[in-house]
Amino acid sequence: MKSHSSLQVIRDEHASLAAMLQSMRMMVKRGPAEERRNFFDVVRAMLFYIDEFPERLHHPKESNLLFPKVVKLAPKVMGAIDKLERDHMYSEKAARDMQHLLLAWELLGDARRAVFEEAFEKYVNFYLEHMSLEESVILLEAERCFSEDDWRVLDAAFAQNADPLTGHYLPAQEFEKLFSLIVTRAPSPIGLG
Repeated sequence: MKSHSSLQVIRDEHASLAAMLQSMRMMVKRGPAEERRNFFDVVRAMLFYIDEFPERLHHPKESNLLFPKVVKLAPKVMGAIDKLERDHMYSEKAARDMQHLLLAWELLGDARRAVFEEAFEKYVNFYLEHMSLEESVILLEAERCFSEDDWRVLDAAFAQNADPLTGHYLPAQEFEKLFSLIVTRAPSPIGLG
């Protein structure tokens, strides 16, 4: 079976997002300690990254190109597609809600920490489950039923994503500062800090 570049882009972007979420989970579990400013700067940058890349580049291509074609060719996945579309609508708002909760913790103190941690853990679990459903149902079905023409359209669309955290692209100039902050100050597996 021929491998298609869009599948690799989607899987790479899922892997980089999962690594980002795991790094954030480690940071949140440890808390700010003596590096309060660095902690909040990095977590805020990571949440902003999620809002900018997966929410604005990755999800629209899935919703507009991948999901409609898969459901047309394999109607049996309609339930999974419905759930994934609801997830996409929820996740954009959730990313911004997480930013607000983080700001509340930073500015209003540790009384807001538990609220952030609880919401954040739900957010991470939600996102990991979402990506798992896409890969275990939708991508497998696409591999089974897409034509070469279908793949050409999808490959061309996902080739434009250029998420630098996948390791395949340099960040766009406007995102160099964000990417640099995350990579130099976040813990592994995303960063060097």
